[in-house]
Amino acid sequence: MELQKSPLKDCFILKPNVFKDERGLFYETYNQEIFEKVTGLKTAFVQDNQSVSSKGVLRGLHFQTGNMAQAKLVRVVSGKVLDIVVDLRKDSKTFGESFSIVLDNVEHLQLFVPRGFAHGFITLSKQSIFSYKCDNYYNKASEGGIIYNDATLAIDWHLPKEEFIISEKDLELPGFQEAVNLIPSPSQREGSGN
Repeated sequence: MELQKSPLKDCFILKPNVFKDERGLFYETYNQEIFEKVTGLKTAFVQDNQSVSSKGVLRGLHFQTGNMAQAKLVRVVSGKVLDIVVDLRKDSKTFGESFSIVLDNVEHLQLFVPRGFAHGFITLSKQSIFSYKCDNYYNKASEGGIIYNDATLAIDWHLPKEEFIISEKDLELPGFQEAVNLIPSPSQREGSGN
C-alpha cells in the first residue's frame, strides 16, 4: 500500500497493491498493520457501512461532533464517485478548505478522512457501491452537516445541478458558517469535560 498526501492536513490517499492476471485481480482492501505503518496512525475501525447509489445521488456533507466524531476510510467497491471532504477543525491550518478526488473500481484508491472533517460524495457512474470503515459508532445526536451548494465552499460537484438527487434531509442542512459555529472549539471541549 502506498500513501499519498492530500492538500488537507491529516487526510491521506491510499493506493493498494493490486495483483492482476488473466483471472482478474486481487488486493487487500484493509490491513491494520500496513495501514498503521504507512500512515503512522493507530486507528481502530469499529463499524463498516455500505451505500448503493444511482447516478447523480449526492450524499452529504455529513459529520459527527464531540466524542462521537468519526474518522473514515472510504472506497468505491463498484462504479465511480466524486468524493469531497472539508476540514472543520478550527485549530487546523487547512480549516475551511475542501478537497475532492474521484474514487472508482478501476484505480481502487481509498481516502482516509480524519475526525473533524465533513464528508460527502456524488455518484458519477450509472450506479456506485460505496464502502466506509468508521472508527466510532454512528450517533444521531452528534450528527451535523453542511448544505452541498454552500457559497463559501463553492464545491464543483462535476455534474449539472439538474442531475442531482438529494434527500430532503440533506437539502435542509445549514451553510458552512452556521454549521461550524455549532461545533465546539478544542478549548471549549476541554473545558466542558468532553
